[in-house]
Amino acid sequence: MSIKLKNISKSFKKVTALNNVSFEVKEGEIFGLIGPDGAGKTTLFRILTTLLFADEGNASVTGYDVVKNYKNIRESVGYMPGKFSLYQDLTVEENLTFFATIFGTTIEENYDLIKDIYIQIEPFKNRRAGDLSGGMKQKLALSCALIHKPKVLFLDEPTTGVDPVSRKEFWEMLKSLQQKGITILVSTPYMDEAALCDRIALIQNGKILQIDTPQQIVKHYPKNIYDVKADNMYNLILNLNNYEHNYSVYPFGEFVHYTDNREDFNPKALQNYLENNGLKNITIQQTKTTIEDTFMELAK
Repeated sequence: MSIKLKNISKSFKKVTALNNVSFEVKEGEIFGLIGPDGAGKTTLFRILTTLLFADEGNASVTGYDVVKNYKNIRESVGYMPGKFSLYQDLTVEENLTFFATIFGTTIEENYDLIKDIYIQIEPFKNRRAGDLSGGMKQKLALSCALIHKPKVLFLDEPTTGVDPVSRKEFWEMLKSLQQKGITILVSTPYMDEAALCDRIALIQNGKILQIDTPQQIVKHYPKNIYDVKADNMYNLILNLNNYEHNYSVYPFGEFVHYTDNREDFNPKALQNYLENNGLKNITIQQTKTTIEDTFMELAK
């Protein structure tokens, strides 16, 4: 295993950031830590990258203990924090050269590893990092995290605040890096990105809710989910919440995702109820379960 955690807990004053967290990440795997802001993702990353001590439990990365062998871990991992943390007054090339030098290597020595990423920002190599766009900053940060050829890559919410096209490109890059044998632990609040991981851990309030492949997590959702839409979405949500048979109700894009607490649910009965409450242009249709649906269910 590339990463092992056992009963990791961490508190800050009266806030419990991590509560008895345990899981393993296989070598060469893309493992996703999925949860909202404040779930404990960044705290966990800081413990695994030897920047923070856990209160309880133990962890290892590439076979090294995060406390006893912190120097070995720092040499063998790449870390891309959620906030852009490179030197904004240095150019693209200067930042990359600096990080290569720190790890006793050169851009040329490991260029093949970052080539597919770096060629996209190479035309701007003389531009200061602080003047780059969000997507370009992301590519530079990833190049700097990879320049010393790490065995494990930690990416803490790498696509937050990045446009959809850059997000798609970024995940294509991660798949390419996986083919080169790099283990990747990535955290994200975006549920759609969870489906791109080999396995995921759903985390909320410092607790792991479930760990499995995205397909298996979705498969075990206990209810049929329906897309519901009407002319007035606010009144629709209000009436669905007041419906005596509702099991769950929450907005999902242009629809409301609705589940019923009855085994013999009849959509026509729900439509009649909504119409009697003044709603018009009502559509009710069964839809596929998503990871977000599962997360909402587990987080109750």
